[in-house]
Amino acid sequence: MSTENPTSRRVALVTSSQLPELDADDRPLVPALAERGVTAEPVVWDDPDVDWDAYDLVVVRSTWDYSARRDEFVAWAERVPRLANPAAVLRWNTDKRYLRALEEAGVPVIPTIWLDPDRHLSKRAVHTRMPAFGDFVVKPVVSAGAKDTGRYQPISAESRALAIQHTMSLLDSGRWVMIQSYVESVDTQGETCLTFVDGELRHATHKKALLSGPAEESSTYREEEISPVEATAAQLDVAQRALQVAAEVVGLAEPLLYARVDLVEGEDGVPTVIELELTEPSLFLQHAGEARTLDAVADAIAKRV
Repeated sequence: MSTENPTSRRVALVTSSQLPELDADDRPLVPALAERGVTAEPVVWDDPDVDWDAYDLVVVRSTWDYSARRDEFVAWAERVPRLANPAAVLRWNTDKRYLRALEEAGVPVIPTIWLDPDRHLSKRAVHTRMPAFGDFVVKPVVSAGAKDTGRYQPISAESRALAIQHTMSLLDSGRWVMIQSYVESVDTQGETCLTFVDGELRHATHKKALLSGPAEESSTYREEEISPVEATAAQLDVAQRALQVAAEVVGLAEPLLYARVDLVEGEDGVPTVIELELTEPSLFLQHAGEARTLDAVADAIAKRV
């Protein structure tokens, strides 16, 4: 029989310096884990004084400032032992070019134009690559929330000029850019976010549209309007297919501790992936209702330590 004291188990819930005590949605994890004999502590990911070896498990949560230093964040993840989700997942998922893998596997995604900064495209070249009809979105492949993201109208010369300016600014800073047609259903139906724990769907939420115009100087994240909703069978199928692709590409041997798949209604009503959130998603624990997602997350963490 093991003589190990279960109360000695320690878990780091990783956050950013902007949220040193965790996001409000994650704070209930601390007492929930205490009930399971696990001591959970908020820890800032880029704090140089942290001894990550002192923890039995390191769980990434509200590290929402990583996008400006993505390479540094990934390098940190690869140094940390016993990390959830694993560093290989974070490296793949923090660059939205992962959407290419989903598309190649037949998972519905929003059609995207990808612009490589190393091609040194002219303003005219950028102009010709933008949609001629329908609103479109410009954003970098590495971003968090709606930061550095803008919505534009091609029939407005002023709006199109702002889109070109936005795109050139991102390219000139060495960042890959993605241009996507704006999905009109987002304005009326928003997004549906499916939260998974240990590979199982726990609950779904509805999120209202964030984008209304050009990119603006903003904080790392914007306040979101969230409400509970029931996922449809079609949405669950697409989400599970997306997670299966991720598992195959990264080579996962076990289910992810947490995952969130954000869907919009695409053409002909087909659920379409807008984001596959495997790095630091809000799990919307406060909107889980009777699904008891908080308990599921706490159980999954306790099982891993």
